[in-house]
Amino acid sequence: MAHYTLHKAATRAHLDHGWLNSYQTFSFAGQYNPDRIRFGTLRVLNDDVIAGGRGFGEHPHDNMEIISIPLAGTLEHKDNMGNVKRLKAGEVQIMSTGEGVFHSEFNASNDEVAALLQIWVFPKTLNGKPRYEQITLDPSGSQRKLQQILSPFPDDDGAWIQQDAWFHLGHFEPGDTTHYTLHKKDNGLYAFVISGSFTVDGQLLEVRDGLGIAEISGDIALQAHTPAATILLMEIPMDI
Repeated sequence: MAHYTLHKAATRAHLDHGWLNSYQTFSFAGQYNPDRIRFGTLRVLNDDVIAGGRGFGEHPHDNMEIISIPLAGTLEHKDNMGNVKRLKAGEVQIMSTGEGVFHSEFNASNDEVAALLQIWVFPKTLNGKPRYEQITLDPSGSQRKLQQILSPFPDDDGAWIQQDAWFHLGHFEPGDTTHYTLHKKDNGLYAFVISGSFTVDGQLLEVRDGLGIAEISGDIALQAHTPAATILLMEIPMDI
């Protein structure tokens, strides 16, 4: 029987630095909750809004797969691998930090906010060679269906993650239904509602709610209830 872990939007930790407004599903930085360390290999799910001209200065990471999904505005990325990129809504960025990376992320605009989801996943192997990838999504690929945006295979649809993980994004209208089938037995699924509301495997989720599902034995049913409803599905291994 499936096991559910519901994270209502209002139960997330909230950090307001003025320039950064962040809602954090799992323990992060100074926000510690022993019941919210991770869901399987999903370690961080931060819902960030960055003020114009501000951002995260250069800082290090290692042994983490870091995925950024912009929701509004434009981010400027720089790293010690020589990448200088701009990232906007409709694109996906992934860094495999491996043995170590230094990077910075700033709002590229001085006047408008930038919003993004920042997601960390533990890698399949440690101390690998760092890499950076950025892709542009086909907008038609997620209209009233699930679009794969991340997978463990470099020649598959979406960006490449160094973990047995698959991410899908979908935009739906009221009454739309679909199903999700695990790619790998014993993986778990974490659903995060970006906008609108959905029923996921019988559980009602509203905007910014998250639901972890483990011990899955069959397809996961989804139904949208509101116009322009958007959902992110993250299939990840449950064991680190």
